[in-house]
Amino acid sequence: MTSVNGSRRRQRSTRVLVAVLLLMLATAAVAATALTGSWGLVTGAGFLAVVLGAAATKITHSELMSSRRGAARDRAEQAQAYRELDVRRSAEGVEFAADMQGLVAKRDATVSRLERRLTDAAAELAEARRNLAESEERTVLAEREAERLGGRLADADERATAAVVRVAELEQEIDVLTTQWQAAEAALAEQLSIRKGA
Repeated sequence: MTSVNGSRRRQRSTRVLVAVLLLMLATAAVAATALTGSWGLVTGAGFLAVVLGAAATKITHSELMSSRRGAARDRAEQAQAYRELDVRRSAEGVEFAADMQGLVAKRDATVSRLERRLTDAAAELAEARRNLAESEERTVLAEREAERLGGRLADADERATAAVVRVAELEQEIDVLTTQWQAAEAALAEQLSIRKGA
């Protein structure tokens, strides 16, 4: 594109230079013939100046039209390049939007998964708290039962101690009674043997 513009500029410079040279030639011809004082030469030079001026005008006009066509072509190429750029950017925008939708979908899926895990963890925590409360309640009940059984055990110990004392007392009484019974039995046997002997 730069080489084409460069060649156009060189052509334009050459054409404009030719037009300027033609006008200068016409001016020089008119000036030179005016110095001679011959009306025929001045008229011929004037006619030549008009022809050269018309040629210069034609060259300048064709250069202007060529410049306009070149500028229009450049604008058309630029518009086409902008259209292609816009198409590329639109495609990139669609691709970016698709990527973003994919990322949002992944993020939503991750959030949903984390919410489910959080719900499950909350349920597990509630279950653990219920189990802890039940365990604490069972512990309190077990402590109360242990206290009650401890009280009963103390009572049983007291009764056992009392029973041991009572058993010892009863054994003493039995010993006393046995001794008395044996003494009575011996006395009775002695009385019987006395009676038998009489």
